[in-house]
Amino acid sequence: MLSDRSADPDSAYSWVVAITGAVAMVFTFATPISYGIFREPFSEMFGASPLALSVVFSLMLFSFSVGSGIVGVFGVRFSARRILLICTLATAAIAPALYVTSSVIGLTIVLMILGISLGTVFVLIAGIVPRWFKKRRGAATGLIFVGNGLGLLLVPPLWQFVLSEFGVRPGFLIVMSVTAISFLFTALICRRPPWVEQSGATTDEILAWLARLGGTRSFRLLFVGIALAFAWYPLLAAYAVDLFSVRGLTETTASTAFGLIGGVSIISRIGAGYISDIVGPRRAMLASLLCVSAGISLLFVPTIPVLAVAICLIGLGLGGTATLFLPLIMSVYSTDKDTAIVGVFNFSGGIAILAMPPLGTASVSYTGGFTTVIIITLSMTILGTLLIATGTAN
Repeated sequence: MLSDRSADPDSAYSWVVAITGAVAMVFTFATPISYGIFREPFSEMFGASPLALSVVFSLMLFSFSVGSGIVGVFGVRFSARRILLICTLATAAIAPALYVTSSVIGLTIVLMILGISLGTVFVLIAGIVPRWFKKRRGAATGLIFVGNGLGLLLVPPLWQFVLSEFGVRPGFLIVMSVTAISFLFTALICRRPPWVEQSGATTDEILAWLARLGGTRSFRLLFVGIALAFAWYPLLAAYAVDLFSVRGLTETTASTAFGLIGGVSIISRIGAGYISDIVGPRRAMLASLLCVSAGISLLFVPTIPVLAVAICLIGLGLGGTATLFLPLIMSVYSTDKDTAIVGVFNFSGGIAILAMPPLGTASVSYTGGFTTVIIITLSMTILGTLLIATGTAN
């Protein structure tokens, strides 16, 4: 039972919820985005081509965004704690799954279940934690996405280490077990605050709400803009390690350099929430996307010093974008359907993300270089920026 004081917004318990959510966030997005590291060892183990595996991993990303988006939309009617426990059990159940399957189809099923579990935890944390705060909502949102940034820094090298040292099956078991434990603690702590009334909306009412949203021009622009604003990163992940290797880095250093994008993003994740409270989430979000565009543009220059600057700019922009999309959409739409509105825009990202791994792999294979795929990545970012600016204009 919570005391009366701990049941207030911005209380000590609110920060416990935020910190617990931040820890779980470490293991959500980082694993799906590490498919560039999975590609070679998984290809050898399952006897599949890199292009075929890129399709498998795109389905994991799709389930991460679209599957969890659907759960977020319709799960607004149910206990957040119950859904988090289900995700914990699902993650624990598939931890040893690679010991019992050796087919690409089996791997696809395992990774899609994993994607839904990871994405659902992401949606619930992103939708619920800010509701524990009023005065410090921006700072709390930044904190949970610091966890997300730490995951991008730490999890890709962790996957590379366990896969090289222990092999695919034991490595998968180790990381999934740690992930399940972190989700369990989150399920025990994280729930909707007691002053928030549980939604009683029926399925028909939720569908009617979605139809009303889809009928507005601003929503359609923002829906596509958010999708493109996040599609560039999975696309970059499909070729970044290879690009960095071609630029003269060793495989291990290239993997670490890619992880540094997430590490650098921690800086902007910490500050983005505070900045958005001052200048507004729209201006801060657009500035972050412009920072990403500048960094991607520098990838055309084939020198290590310029690559370092590009990594810094992309990381700073990524951190701001990842943190600010939530305050942005909650400043535009009512927060009474917390996980539902987050789920809707997670769904939008999933539609675009589905094509990213095959697009990146195929572009590099077909052209034999990286110029075309960098142009595509940059174009997506710029278009997403323009659509968000238009969709949120007063």
